[in-house]
Amino acid sequence: MANSYEKRVLRVLSYIYDNPAGDLSLDALADVAAMSRFHWHRVFRALTGETCAQAVRRIRLHRAACWLVQTNTAVDKVAADIGYPNLKSFARAFSEAYGSSPVEFRKSGQFLPANPHFRTGEYPMHPVETRTEPARRVVALPHKGSYAEIGKKFEAFGALCEARQLWPQVGPVIGLYLDSPDAVPEDQLRSYAGAEFRGDATPEGMENLEIPGGKTAVLTFKGPYSGLHAAYHSLFGNWLPTSGEEPADQPCYEIYLNDPRETAPEELLTEICLPLK
Repeated sequence: MANSYEKRVLRVLSYIYDNPAGDLSLDALADVAAMSRFHWHRVFRALTGETCAQAVRRIRLHRAACWLVQTNTAVDKVAADIGYPNLKSFARAFSEAYGSSPVEFRKSGQFLPANPHFRTGEYPMHPVETRTEPARRVVALPHKGSYAEIGKKFEAFGALCEARQLWPQVGPVIGLYLDSPDAVPEDQLRSYAGAEFRGDATPEGMENLEIPGGKTAVLTFKGPYSGLHAAYHSLFGNWLPTSGEEPADQPCYEIYLNDPRETAPEELLTEICLPLK
């Protein structure tokens, strides 16, 4: 794919992510891409595997799901902030995508204790197993800031893999999280969005990372990505204190076992991996 087209696709995906309540019509996105509206939609679909409308709807509703679970923002404000000024139309679209109303989704997904101080046992249990993980070579795009916003870089990574036909060389999609949100200011958090890579040269614009293999606690989380924050509390607050294990001096990482473009949110499977000594 010509570099100019690659940049246009990434620019449009970034624009959608940053402006969910903005004008995301085909004409507007064609303007962002600086390309003729007569051909832009065909270019976008051919290079990403989605139509512009599908990408806009998916990204908008993903952002809404994260805000519903991770903030106390009123539902009507969440709707407006992702471009649905009509609450009924937002509720209908969200229910079609996530299988429950925004209010029900918030109640089932926001596992935050009433007391702001964490207490063991206040988070639901998830299956955890200890296993030996292989060493992995990962290629990825860096992200700095809230972990809840890393989706923007995963959008870009997926688009690059699609456009450059890298998928045959790509293994499991992986998110690598270098800092603790409890110890590092949100705007300074460092993370990477990428995948295990079986090719030779590191793809242009990506970084090469190494994940050491070894003993690892693996929590399997089933459900929307917006629930992962609470799953970490379950791993560190429920499982770790009774496990007899001690974390290694290595960052956590997540392995995404299915594709959110082809899988209902409630069926998404994510492995949270905690390296152990």
